[in-house]
Amino acid sequence: MLAIAAAVLFGIALLLQLADLAFGQVITGTTLITAGLLCLALHMAGVATSRKSFRRRRR
Repeated sequence: MLAIAAAVLFGIALLLQLADLAFGQVITGTTLITAGLLCLALHMAGVATSRKSFRRRRR
């Protein structure tokens, strides 16, 4: 899930960089790239990536 969020942030940052736009002084392309890198780092660290299996084992 965090990898998908990172991809979305990178896409928006790319569009902002290509169009030379910014959402005020706080949200710029560089800010979104940093947020995307943070999401990727958390994904690689294993945060929010575990899936629980509800299968029953047969004996």
